[in-house]
Amino acid sequence: VAWLLGRHPTLKMICASYSQELAIKLHNDTRAIMRSAWYQQLFPRTRISPEKDSESEIVTTLRGSRLATSVGGTLTGRGGDVIIIDDPHKPNEALSAPQRQAVVDWFRNTVISRLDDKRKGVVIVVGQRVHRDDLSGQLLSESGWTPLVLPAIATVRERIQIGEHVYHIREVGDVLHAERESRDDLDRI
Repeated sequence: VAWLLGRHPTLKMICASYSQELAIKLHNDTRAIMRSAWYQQLFPRTRISPEKDSESEIVTTLRGSRLATSVGGTLTGRGGDVIIIDDPHKPNEALSAPQRQAVVDWFRNTVISRLDDKRKGVVIVVGQRVHRDDLSGQLLSESGWTPLVLPAIATVRERIQIGEHVYHIREVGDVLHAERESRDDLDRI
């Protein structure tokens, strides 16, 4: 989010996570990055406006914004150019069909309608798979969504575009983030 606002300080963004506590934590992480000297040097046009700088929302001096909310939270009267849903399901609640369906219903009935421009707006769903019928599973079964599936341990050779004419190659057996979870850790899990 900080990178997007750095490059496009007029973007309006909505970020939702399964709990308000997590949404605020991620929002505060973004605020800390955007206040850092290295960020301000890298993105001199992007600054948080003193007019709106709270634990749930910031506005940039160029009228971009980041709103933090929880999955299922109200978005009435709010809109955005980019909507990011991060970990829409609590893992322990994913086993409940009604709770899974509540997340899917919120997404279909609320989130999609919050894009200011339905043709150009972007919705990103990020998270680990917690059930076959979770939100990601529902979206993967439909057309119109572009999946980026990154298993903790690569099962096939992948060529992943990370920039214009720039690719990252993952070989079979490569660990996604070895500094965080080694192959030994993942094998034990």
